[in-house]
Amino acid sequence: MTEPMRWRTRRHAAARGGLALVLIAAIAACATPTGSPEPSTTPSPIESPSPIPTDTPLPTATPEPALSLALPPQEDPRQVRVAVAPDVPPDGDGQILVTVTNLSDERVMELVLRWPTELKEALFLAPFAPSEARVANGGPPLRQDWTKWVEGPGERGEPAGTTSLGWGPLDPGAELRIPILVTRRATGALEFDLQLLAGEAILLLEGGEPAELRVSVP
Repeated sequence: MTEPMRWRTRRHAAARGGLALVLIAAIAACATPTGSPEPSTTPSPIESPSPIPTDTPLPTATPEPALSLALPPQEDPRQVRVAVAPDVPPDGDGQILVTVTNLSDERVMELVLRWPTELKEALFLAPFAPSEARVANGGPPLRQDWTKWVEGPGERGEPAGTTSLGWGPLDPGAELRIPILVTRRATGALEFDLQLLAGEAILLLEGGEPAELRVSVP
C-alpha cells in the first residue's frame, strides 16, 4: 500500500530529526569529561651549586722571623718584669744589660736566659770576658755568678739550636742585673728572640704572656 507523499515526507523528516538528535547526544557524550581533571603540577626549580671562586688566594702561614725561638712546652706561672738595654755600636763590641725583677712571692732558683745559637755568627754573647787572670794557673779564685752556659742539646733538656745562660737565684721582689758581653762578628742591624725561664719552663711577664722579648741591636 502506497503511503501518501505528504506522510512519507513527514516520516522521513521525523526520522532524520531523530537521527540528528542521536548524533548530537553521542557527540555530547564524547565531549563531556568522565572525571575531574588532575591539577597540573609545576616542577620546582633546581638550584644549581654556587661556583667556587678560583681567584681567591688561600691563607698562608706567617713565616717565623730570623733568629727566633720556639716556645718551651712548659710554662711557669711566676711573673717577672724585664728590661733589655743593648749598648752595642754598629761597628764594634759592646754589652747588653738585662734587668729582671721577680714579681712573685717565690724564689726563682735558677733564672735562665736563652737565645738562638745561630746569633753567634753575627754577635757572640758571653757572660764574661776572657782574661789572663781568669785562666792562669795559680791566679785569683775564679768567681762566677752564672750557673751554666750551654749550647743545646744539653744534659738538662736544653733544646738544639739554643744557647742557655743560667743565673740565680732570684728572691721574691729582688732585682737582678745581668750584663752580657757582645763581640761583633758582622756589621749590620739585627733582631733576635730572648727568653727568660725557670729551669726549662718559661716565665710570664706582667701581662701574663710568655717572657719572650724581641731584642734589636743597631
